[in-house]
Amino acid sequence: MFDKSKVKTPCYVVDESLLLRNLETLDYVRKKAGCKILLAQKAFSMFSVYPLISCYLDGTTASGLYEAKLGEEEFEGEVHVYSPAYKAGEIAELCGFCDHIVFNSFRQWEKYRGMIEKSERKISCGIRVNPEYSEIETEMYNPCSKGSRLGVTFHQIGEKDLHGIDGLHFHSMCEQGAETLEHTLQHFEKKFGEYLYDMKWVNFGGGHHITKDGYNLDLLIDCVKRFKEKYDVEVYLEPGEAVALNAGFLVTEVLDIGENGMNYCIVDTSAACHMPDVLEMPYRPHIIGSGENQEKPFTYRLGGPTCLAGDIIGDYSFDKPLQEGDRLVFTDMAIYSMVKNNTFNGMPLPSIYLHTKDGELKLVREFGYDDFKMRL
Repeated sequence: MFDKSKVKTPCYVVDESLLLRNLETLDYVRKKAGCKILLAQKAFSMFSVYPLISCYLDGTTASGLYEAKLGEEEFEGEVHVYSPAYKAGEIAELCGFCDHIVFNSFRQWEKYRGMIEKSERKISCGIRVNPEYSEIETEMYNPCSKGSRLGVTFHQIGEKDLHGIDGLHFHSMCEQGAETLEHTLQHFEKKFGEYLYDMKWVNFGGGHHITKDGYNLDLLIDCVKRFKEKYDVEVYLEPGEAVALNAGFLVTEVLDIGENGMNYCIVDTSAACHMPDVLEMPYRPHIIGSGENQEKPFTYRLGGPTCLAGDIIGDYSFDKPLQEGDRLVFTDMAIYSMVKNNTFNGMPLPSIYLHTKDGELKLVREFGYDDFKMRL
C-alpha cells in the first residue's frame, strides 16, 4: 500500500501492480479463447499507462471522436469507435485513423457509407444490434430497455442490404458475469445468428466483470471459442471497468466535523464532482479501515464541500473518532472517476498519481484554477 501522507489531496492513485494483475487475467483470456480485447476508454482513459496496457490488450474502443483520437495518439493497437450518431466532420476525421467504425442505425450507415468507401484507409464497418435481452436491473444503464435508442432490433433489419457491413456489435451488460453473457448469446443468436455466417467479426461489447473475484473465466472462454468455430468470425470483447477494477484509490482529507442529529464529516473530495457514480448508480464506495453505519464505535455521514445538499458520499463507522487532517482512502476509484469528474462549484480536480510496481509514488498530473476557468 502506498503512503497516503505523501500525496496532495484530493487525488487519485492508480496502483501499477494491481493494474498488472488485471491485465494478466485479460491476456490469459485473449490467448486461451483466441479473441481480441479492447480497452473501453469510457471507463478508464489514464493515457499515461497506455504503453503498459498496450502490451496486454489489442487496442482501444471509443464512444466518439475525442476518445478515438486519444486511443490513436497514445495506444499502440487497433482503434475502434461506436457512437449513437456521428456528424459528417467527425466521420471525415475518423476515416483518417480508425480501424473499425460501428454505426447505430442503417440510416447513419447509408449516410456515410460513400465517404468511408472513398477513404484511402481500409475501414471495417459494423452495425450495433439490440438483442432485446438484458439482465441489468438499473434502468438508466439498460441499453435494451423498451424504447431504447441504442442498436438495431431484429425487426428493423428486415431485408436490409448488409453488403459492406463486416460485423455485428451488441452491448447489453453492466458489471456482470459470464453466465449473463451465455444467456445473452442465446437471444443474440436466435435473432441475428443467420447474419453472422456472412460476417468477419462479432463484438460482444463491454460490461464483462472478467477480473472480479469468482468470475467464471472458463465459461467466457468456451462462449468465445464456440462462436469462433461456429461462425468463423473474429470475436472482440471491450471491457472498461475490468481493466482497472480495484486498481485505483481516491485519497481525501478531513476538513471539518459537526453534528446535526448525527455526526457528519466534511472532506475535500466531492461525490458530485469527483466520483459522480456514487450519486448516479447509486452506490457506497468502501473506505479502507471503515465499517458500515453503526458497525464500529464512531459513525459519520461523509459529505463534500460543495453547496449541493445531496453531495453525500455515505455513512461510515470507524474505530476511533475522526480528526481534522485525517486521511481517508476510497477504494476502486480508477474507473468512471477521472473520466466523469467535473469542476462544479469551482471544485479543484484531484491530482493523479501512479504507485509503481517498484513502490514509487509518481505524480502524473496536477490541476489548478486554469483547468476550471478554461472550461467556461
